[in-house]
Amino acid sequence: MAKKYIGYVGTYTRQASEGIYRFVLDAEAGTLGEVEVAAKVGSPTYLTISEDKRYLYSVAQQEKSGGVAAYALDAETGELTFIDRQVQEGAPPCHLDVKGTVLVTGNYHQGTVDLYKVNENGGVAPASFVSQHHGTGPHERQEKPHVHYTAPTPDGKYIVVADLGTDEVVTYKVENDALERVSTLNVEAGSGPRHIAFHPNGKQAYLLTELRSEVVVLDYDEAQGSFTAKQYIRAIPADFNETNDASAIHISPDGRFVYTGNRGHNSIAVFSVDEATGELTFVEHTPTGGEWPRDFVLDPSGNFIVCANQHTNNLVLFARNQETGKLTQLESKVVVPEGVCVKFL
Repeated sequence: MAKKYIGYVGTYTRQASEGIYRFVLDAEAGTLGEVEVAAKVGSPTYLTISEDKRYLYSVAQQEKSGGVAAYALDAETGELTFIDRQVQEGAPPCHLDVKGTVLVTGNYHQGTVDLYKVNENGGVAPASFVSQHHGTGPHERQEKPHVHYTAPTPDGKYIVVADLGTDEVVTYKVENDALERVSTLNVEAGSGPRHIAFHPNGKQAYLLTELRSEVVVLDYDEAQGSFTAKQYIRAIPADFNETNDASAIHISPDGRFVYTGNRGHNSIAVFSVDEATGELTFVEHTPTGGEWPRDFVLDPSGNFIVCANQHTNNLVLFARNQETGKLTQLESKVVVPEGVCVKFL
């Protein structure tokens, strides 16, 4: 029986895109296909799926307002049914994640972390709390806070935030529908923290810095909700002198390999993970088959990676060697306009 996986792509709707797209990966044939619009919504630039796979949440934009939209998800067909949205005046968030009844968003333009509660029907109540970040950094893009990642920790005890503008990783605790700051890690000035991936063991996390194109290996103290930086490693070649904005970071299900995206170098960097320390060793760069790889995702089997190249409007499929971590581009590309985020059901 052929194994097929349903995936979704969040996009900008500045040009040809109509919203959230759905696609199918045929794992037996090694092909992508069946691309169609799953939901029409303004610039759903980031998506997240509930742990029980019943709901999908997206960033949403309506004219000069931004927020989140909620959809019921049919796990058999992948069909999305609109439930509700919460938007307010101002720029939309750039990142969101959900765990249980807690949904949290990060707003790059406003430098805020917004806390929402998920209702029984999967819909979203108005934001119960907004945390405003403060501070700057030495880089020209660090003129103010730019929250770029907000997600519950795997243990569910905290919310962890990466702020590109202030070079901080901030940990919050949810108390009485509000966010209480419990810890702050300052990484190297001018780094520009973007996204975080946790190791399956829950003891390490990997922070990708957009401005320095580095991975920072972090030890995570579950009891304190705090992080300690132990390694900085480059994600682009030392002799690459053109502009590069690091994009996405993901870890293999077995915790043996970390992957990062490079916009500019147009590659995915592969790192092996030291089982004892969690530290990284560079393995290789793989060209992404397009320009400006904004995001990519490992499929549920761990055998494939699907990469969204924003500027060339394509999804590109790669086979993944689970023993070496290395990627091989397959002869399968599909058109998806302005792709920004990729998720599998």
